[in-house]
Amino acid sequence: MMISRREALRLAALGTAAIVGSHAVDASAASKLRIGVLKFGTVSWELDTLKQHKFDVTNGIDLDVINFAGEDATNVAMLAGAIDMIVTDWLWVSRQRSEGGDVTLAPYSTAVGAIMVKDASPIRTIADLKGKKIGVAGGAIDKSWLLIQALARRDHGIDLPAVSDVVFGAPPLISQKAIQGELDAALNFWHFCARLEADGFRRLIGAGDAQMALGASGPVSALGYVFHDKWANDNPQAVRGFLKASAQAKDLLARSDEEWLRLAPVIRADGKELAKLRDRYREGIPRRPVAEEAADAGRLYRVLARIGGEKLVGSAPEMAPGTFWREPPQ
Repeated sequence: MMISRREALRLAALGTAAIVGSHAVDASAASKLRIGVLKFGTVSWELDTLKQHKFDVTNGIDLDVINFAGEDATNVAMLAGAIDMIVTDWLWVSRQRSEGGDVTLAPYSTAVGAIMVKDASPIRTIADLKGKKIGVAGGAIDKSWLLIQALARRDHGIDLPAVSDVVFGAPPLISQKAIQGELDAALNFWHFCARLEADGFRRLIGAGDAQMALGASGPVSALGYVFHDKWANDNPQAVRGFLKASAQAKDLLARSDEEWLRLAPVIRADGKELAKLRDRYREGIPRRPVAEEAADAGRLYRVLARIGGEKLVGSAPEMAPGTFWREPPQ
């Protein structure tokens, strides 16, 4: 069942827990968990694996996966209490907390986008982007774009938006324009970049490389499973059970090529493209202690706040405490 932003707003206005899908779910039961995701997002690959192998059942949770039409709708639905969990980034979480909210994040993936160029392109460094046409997915305040801008300023004295022809567009359009040769370079989300790699492109610089160059000591999750502190405190078994099930699904995807072949119809890829998506997904599995990720995210937040300003982070100069969830002792 697809839920539009209008429907999510309607649920919020009614203040209802909502009946979504074919049956109602009792959000107060610790074994129940409703997660909202984009139907064709990469999170669906992990949740499909989790469901296929009944990792939810073996970890004592009844997982209801609810498909939404857009990211705004998932955010609104969770804030309204229509669902229990979504996947989004830590910048959004920090801003919500800075404005009085209690949402928090458990790391999901460190996979991030990259600036892609064709294999034969003469572009070899960030400095070579001067005067070139760059396509950017995610908009002017996309954090990957801001991090790469910050690195270009620091290391090359270049203001990329000022010295290049930058165009913004939806991820599929940016990839298509790059393939058609209408762009000299393209910054896209990680899975679009992986598909481009399988189609004759190479990575000029990844947002992860920029993160490390700008102060992170290791990979930082771009996205996480996001939920309310209060809900987690009221439903500790649901949180622990889901995160354990998620880890088991990731472990299977990390070691089983056969599982990726099973997922091929869901991913809509095969051959070299499927292999590249598999490898990049595996690189993005979080493997560091949450405290280390949180510390590095705080450093990157300060860089992003300087360049993105209030449009990106609001009035908070520092990442809000509690942005990354710390599991309480059992």
